[in-house]
Amino acid sequence: MELTNAVAVVTGANRGLGRHLAEQLVRRGARVYAAARRPETVELAGVVPLSLDVTDEESVRAAARAASDATLLVNNAGISTGATLLTGEPEAVRREMETNFFGPLAVTRAFAPVIEGNGGGAVLNVLSVLSWLHPAALGSYAATKAAAWAQTNAAREELAPRGIAVTALHVAYMDTDMAARVPVERKVSPAEVAAQALDGIEKGVAEILADEVTRQVKQGLA
Repeated sequence: MELTNAVAVVTGANRGLGRHLAEQLVRRGARVYAAARRPETVELAGVVPLSLDVTDEESVRAAARAASDATLLVNNAGISTGATLLTGEPEAVRREMETNFFGPLAVTRAFAPVIEGNGGGAVLNVLSVLSWLHPAALGSYAATKAAAWAQTNAAREELAPRGIAVTALHVAYMDTDMAARVPVERKVSPAEVAAQALDGIEKGVAEILADEVTRQVKQGLA
């Protein structure tokens, strides 16, 4: 997919990886809707702030109406509560699944007809190495990402006849707020991950493994 003159919607664009994705899309010549629950927190030049709460169906539908020229959807918004599956607060586990699985599903369902109507395009789902690696300490988050990986693979097959490519981005630990409390010395730069993701969209690849840890874990699945 050519990103110059593309029209992108990036969820969770006010910080972290989402901010870098939105910023780099602008530099590549795309029109960008920078979506966030609080659009006033979006501080990026050249973007259109867009109100979007992925856990609120009406908010999702309103965003799809507002960004009716979209050709690229980036499902980046997500949360990590640190809940374990057996001892974590049930509400925290549900909130992670609502945000990390049902959220991207709702947004994809809303924007697929929009993208198809605009001649086709692409969807990028931001996943994780924890799609395949499931430590007990991050059991809830890992479960949501495993489910989101399955969602991505199924959506790829379902959307292909409609002219919409679906790309999965898997990454381990990035230098962002979400991973700030993780005691890992070397974290990959979110700017570097964003560049890899956008290159992958342009090349039409199905899956992007953004760092060495992720590549090793994926290889080990065999």
